[in-house]
Amino acid sequence: MTRELRVHIVHPPDDPSTLTGLLDPGVRLTYGPELPQDPDYEVLVTGLPKREEIEASPRTRVVIIPWAGLSRKTRDVLLEFPRVATHNLHHNASAAAELSIALLLAAAKFVVPMDRSLRGGDWTPRYGPSPAVLLEGKTALVLGYGTIGRRVARACRGLGMNVVGVRRSAGSDAESTDEVHGSDELEALLPGADALLISLPLTPETDGLIGAKELALLPSGAVLVNVARGPIVDEKALYEALATGRLHAAGLDVWYCYPKDEAERPSTPPSSFPFEELENVVLSPHRGGAARENEVEALRMRALAELLNAAARGEEVPNRVDVKRGY
Repeated sequence: MTRELRVHIVHPPDDPSTLTGLLDPGVRLTYGPELPQDPDYEVLVTGLPKREEIEASPRTRVVIIPWAGLSRKTRDVLLEFPRVATHNLHHNASAAAELSIALLLAAAKFVVPMDRSLRGGDWTPRYGPSPAVLLEGKTALVLGYGTIGRRVARACRGLGMNVVGVRRSAGSDAESTDEVHGSDELEALLPGADALLISLPLTPETDGLIGAKELALLPSGAVLVNVARGPIVDEKALYEALATGRLHAAGLDVWYCYPKDEAERPSTPPSSFPFEELENVVLSPHRGGAARENEVEALRMRALAELLNAAARGEEVPNRVDVKRGY
């Protein structure tokens, strides 16, 4: 049975009716960066929760971050409110997984430099030794075997690859027959990884997880794909591994330097190292969860409605985040 549930959404959707049409009758919504007079919401929906927004209503018991993961700043704020449960939305998992596979294929097959040459009428790459890597029969190591990682694993199996997953702790996976190992086994698994696909959150434990030592453990001809967060892979070590050819290729959607404001968007290099000069790197501007806006927003609203309806029905709310761990 649905009870009344009051919810405040700091940044409302362009068309609120796309959400309200999916909600149970007892869910009551308010919107906007300006908090309602005499706030009494139980659920706060915002990407960057502020202390004053959580404290404004004495009834706040749930914060929903409308995407996957927590920023460091968000984590620091939420740690001050241990009584408040935090939840994520995973609506963009399919889009992020699809981009991971797109980057894997583009990097492994050197699609970008081939495209660039042919646009200039140059066919010579067709007649020289091919740098392309064959993926069928090779091993994909999926680092971060969660909502995105399992989708990546499924696509890799479709390419005829063997898949090994790594997550916080080992254990069987009910959805597949993939090997799943704990993170403590990572070093032992890297020498067998022809492709390393990263889809785990950035936390104090994963910051710099892949450094020079770990990259050196990968076999020659390995391809790395990162759709998670840039600092999970050491910036200098990654550049040097690619520049020297120790790492065969990479597809990168996440970076180390981002524009601070709109004025910087046209002219901000993504790294202090010149990745853009390397032929064996595919660069993507952190758009892993993106698709046509109407498609993404519809998925977001359905995912948000699922969480709000569960809370109103007194059911377990999906996608609980362990704030101390950061995911």
